[in-house]
Amino acid sequence: MTQQVVVVTGASGGVGRAVARRYGARGAKVALLARGVDGLAGAAKDVEAEGGTALPIEVDVADPTAVEAAAEHVEAALGPIDVWVNDAFTSAFAPFMQLEPAEFKRVTEVTYLGYVYGTRAALRRMLPRDRGTVVQVGSALAYRGIPLQSAYCGAKHAIKGFTESLRCELLHDKSNVRVTMVQLPALNTPQFDWVLSRLPRTPQPVPPIYQPEVAARAVLWASEHDRGEVYVGGSTLGTIVANKLVPRLLDRYLARTGFDSQQTQEAADPNRPANLWQPVAGDHGAHGDFDSRAKARSAQWWLTSHRRAVVGAALGVAGAVLVGRSRS
Repeated sequence: MTQQVVVVTGASGGVGRAVARRYGARGAKVALLARGVDGLAGAAKDVEAEGGTALPIEVDVADPTAVEAAAEHVEAALGPIDVWVNDAFTSAFAPFMQLEPAEFKRVTEVTYLGYVYGTRAALRRMLPRDRGTVVQVGSALAYRGIPLQSAYCGAKHAIKGFTESLRCELLHDKSNVRVTMVQLPALNTPQFDWVLSRLPRTPQPVPPIYQPEVAARAVLWASEHDRGEVYVGGSTLGTIVANKLVPRLLDRYLARTGFDSQQTQEAADPNRPANLWQPVAGDHGAHGDFDSRAKARSAQWWLTSHRRAVVGAALGVAGAVLVGRSRS
């Protein structure tokens, strides 16, 4: 990982911030793409404190020209891009009919088309070299839409379809460039303080909640392993399986529970800022307000990332049992 060149979009806060910090700890040269100047400065300090090299770039990923210019800047300053991590997003907590068309469009442009533009900028450089990896930071909501997040869920579904289509094209061309998707659970990030909300109470992640470092470890693992898609967290796996087996039952369950589970008991602040059109000032870091409720580890992810060792150990135990029985 030393001197590897990595681009992380949405690097100023949340999962992107945790991913950037972890790459920094591996000695990588990390380009940080985001809109918020304060968050970018904080992310750059984090990366360099961990031993990496940071290049903060202020950019709105919904602007394809700006994303392309950022990619050019990265390669001129740091060298050929090895890994591109798409993580930038925005969202809105509100019933669908309470969202204005322009707001829905903005969420889609940042959260979906931002990934498209980032992937395109990465591939323009990786394909001629026939190497490199694009990591799409996804969500269980790429498989299962939930109430109050129609724009975000639609964007995550779109990213999944786009990525699957692109992966087939790369396989057809026998390219050594890889694209992978990491589907995440609910995370303790600052987004619940800054996304647009028209809910009567303060937004929260749907429990169980995981720390962003769980996601960061999975992103790095995915960038180094030839897996088209990985799931993180037992809740992610359970949601995807339930949606395949009993989707209509899940509709009814979410209709009954999905409103309350996404809100705390605290009344919403009528003056809360929103980052839909402009970044919220300040450095918000990687963590949100739910540290006391968030898990730092995922048993499901550990089993996924160590499956060879787990399978090997299971086979060893099975073999020992069979030998013991044959001797008896």
